[in-house]
Amino acid sequence: MSDDLLEGTTPVRDLDAAWQTTGHGPRLRALRLGAERVRGAFASGPRVVSVRTLPLATLPYPTKYAFWSAAISPAPYVTMTHRCLLVQFMQRGALKNLLFNPTDVQGARGAPFFARLIEQFKLAEPLFAKPFPTLEKQLEDVGLAPRDIDYVAFDHFHTQDLRGLLASEDGARAARFPNAVLLAPRREWDDWDDLHPIQRAWFVRDGKAGVSTAKVALTASDLALGDGVILLRTPGHTTGNQTLFVNTDGGVWGVSENGVCVDNWSPLESKIPGLAAAARRGDVDLMLNANTPEVTADQYDSMIVERTIVDRVRRAPAFVQMLSSSEVTPSLIAPGLSPTLLHREIREGEVSARARPSSAGAAKEPRPPRAGAPSTP
Repeated sequence: MSDDLLEGTTPVRDLDAAWQTTGHGPRLRALRLGAERVRGAFASGPRVVSVRTLPLATLPYPTKYAFWSAAISPAPYVTMTHRCLLVQFMQRGALKNLLFNPTDVQGARGAPFFARLIEQFKLAEPLFAKPFPTLEKQLEDVGLAPRDIDYVAFDHFHTQDLRGLLASEDGARAARFPNAVLLAPRREWDDWDDLHPIQRAWFVRDGKAGVSTAKVALTASDLALGDGVILLRTPGHTTGNQTLFVNTDGGVWGVSENGVCVDNWSPLESKIPGLAAAARRGDVDLMLNANTPEVTADQYDSMIVERTIVDRVRRAPAFVQMLSSSEVTPSLIAPGLSPTLLHREIREGEVSARARPSSAGAAKEPRPPRAGAPSTP
């Protein structure tokens, strides 16, 4: 890895001091204030050119993890739809393409937890499994090819197998996206080499063995990638967890797996049985996606950061524009466990295969505040 892989990006420093604050209560307050500053500058700034969600797979997932053991239901599993995000944005006058969570679906089956789950659900898979076109086909459908991708990033490395993404060190295997730089949080990249017991079930153990790091940029700070795109550290679910934020004509969106649907960020307004009551009993206003929260307070704080930065849903302002990278979707195996509101996708702007001047499509003029979009949750 060389520093020029990050040329064109800019560090975002608003949350640095807050994350270093001593004491959980003071740190949460500092993070909330820092997130308000981030939102103020980001929401009034330039917007992305386009955003598309590209669905990749459906999968079962334990209900107790999805809703922090708060949901009242006999169904032990929910069904989730895992999606990749294509974001086009301007970076110093050049059009750039980012893929967020381009998971190798077959490689992900190598994570021990899901390998066991797939075996358990082998006969019932037709009840929840839905086939989707390949990621390459979905890119082709919007006029792009693998060589057009400039950046790849993941919200975290659970279930990821990078051997299907990066070129091999010995040159025998080409990169899936030959011109793309992988933005990888250094802390989690290093963790992968020597996993803690609570991490082992969720990582593909050899998922980065033998890969070339020539196009891997190991990051340690929050980053602005270009006009209307920032990647912020949101640790807790994993050590290197990060959230993608995009500024669009439809408002500011965030994408992560800290929650599995909008109800996680607004449990007091949830219609899922048990969530609102559990939140009131516990005097909390978030429900974690709690399969392996390596530091629970960190994940809670990270979700506060997310909720503070994004916009409210216009048609349902009790909920926020956080798209879960793996979103709970209605399913025969989980009656009564449908989210109160489903995002399903982000579809903004027109996908372009042509570079355009920075004044087109992603205007830098400030815009007026949106109705129903307060800067604090």
